[in-house]
Amino acid sequence: MMTHCADLREAYDLSILRETVRRWRFYDNLRADREAPARRPQIGTFTPALADDGADLAAALATILEVGDADGLGETIDDAFSSSTINISASDGYVETLMRQHGLLRPLRAAELSEGTLRYLLLVAALLTPRPPPLMVFNEPEASLHPNLIGALARLMRKVSNETQLFVVSHSAQLVSEKRRLLRRNRAREASGRDPRA
Repeated sequence: MMTHCADLREAYDLSILRETVRRWRFYDNLRADREAPARRPQIGTFTPALADDGADLAAALATILEVGDADGLGETIDDAFSSSTINISASDGYVETLMRQHGLLRPLRAAELSEGTLRYLLLVAALLTPRPPPLMVFNEPEASLHPNLIGALARLMRKVSNETQLFVVSHSAQLVSEKRRLLRRNRAREASGRDPRA
């Protein structure tokens, strides 16, 4: 119905609704398995929004580093993986995600990362988009994540929820508990007159 009523003169309100819905992003199939496209080098192009399957991870992270919140990306990675950094390697028009972790002699390529680490990077790239949509939906973002990453994910979601509406479907009691704890803390800060985003 929305496709057939695209004429602004005939159905202005429906056209506005259609454009709003088109900007929503749904992430329910971020692949982190051994054959995931995010593990391979990709064509380097401006990517302000991660694809729904995460195939353009390196390009999305490169875009965040170049025109987005590069400091926020660094802080988010450090929050989850202490003293770690993300870099993007570029060669012959292709880009690849590299992760340098404390204690390792060389950075790990995306192909070498665990499923949980790669999935976390996919979630980070989706959440730290330089162009936040009006709504982002995540289905079971905790899948494949190590339990130690749940707190960092909840903190990132809280931060991002100041800029866009998040809808999260989760079966993780730990993620729900962490989100509730952060919500209570924010309400207490608001009640005392402090900035809840700090």
